[in-house]
Amino acid sequence: MWRAALTPFMLFAALLGAGFQSQVKAQESVDVALVLAIDVSRSMSQEELELQRRGYAAAIASPEVIRAIELGARGRIALMMFEWANDNHLRVIVDWTLIDEASDAQAFSDQVLEDRSFSQRRTSISGAIIHAAELLEEVPFQADRHVIDISGDGPNNHGRAVTIARDAALEKGITINGLPLMTTGGPGSQFNIPDLDVYYRKCVTGGPASFVIPVTDWAQFPDAVRRKLILEIGGLEPEKPLVQRVQFTFEEPYDCMIGEKIWDQLREQFFLDP
Repeated sequence: MWRAALTPFMLFAALLGAGFQSQVKAQESVDVALVLAIDVSRSMSQEELELQRRGYAAAIASPEVIRAIELGARGRIALMMFEWANDNHLRVIVDWTLIDEASDAQAFSDQVLEDRSFSQRRTSISGAIIHAAELLEEVPFQADRHVIDISGDGPNNHGRAVTIARDAALEKGITINGLPLMTTGGPGSQFNIPDLDVYYRKCVTGGPASFVIPVTDWAQFPDAVRRKLILEIGGLEPEKPLVQRVQFTFEEPYDCMIGEKIWDQLREQFFLDP
């Protein structure tokens, strides 16, 4: 009788304890919550998409990145990855994962390589930023910093203006870093621009310690990703020359709608879909 009376209480206590443990785990602190947003727009070939996946997988599991995580104040980070193209194509590759040792990073890397990416129409950097910001609002860890890491090979040409999405993310205290892929050879190169690195600096990135690392050759990609992850994990900026020439110049405003304008011109010329 006594044992039977205790059973509901014991069950309630067990459930309460499990809920408390889940809440504690959810509130675990990390040095940074980092979203990796990778471009799968149609301007990238299937080979380039595979190079991109392999490059990220190799960088995440690299000893240098593991070391950077270990050197953090808490020695752990929260990491997730999704792919993006047009404003409606957003696919999670690996959901939020706590990484505090090499085995966690290797497991994340293995998941990145489990399936393949397939290119999709249009390029919506703004959609990627908006989605990444929403993911950071739901991150199940307490993070000292929130960072969006965007790689892409062309300017925004779909969805909201990229500056609107960027500014909204910056107001939330999010840092946005960029990895502009200034490579040639993929399909749809007519939608790209030669100064994509400048476009990313002027129109896409921002926030504390934000930076842009351009890639001009796919052979550079794994090293560039590894370097970028190390900087993001440590909250650092790329090294700059100790001595810089001071010039008083007034830069002309950069046209952050260049991608949309290129699309409109080509649409009128080739009768493309809106």
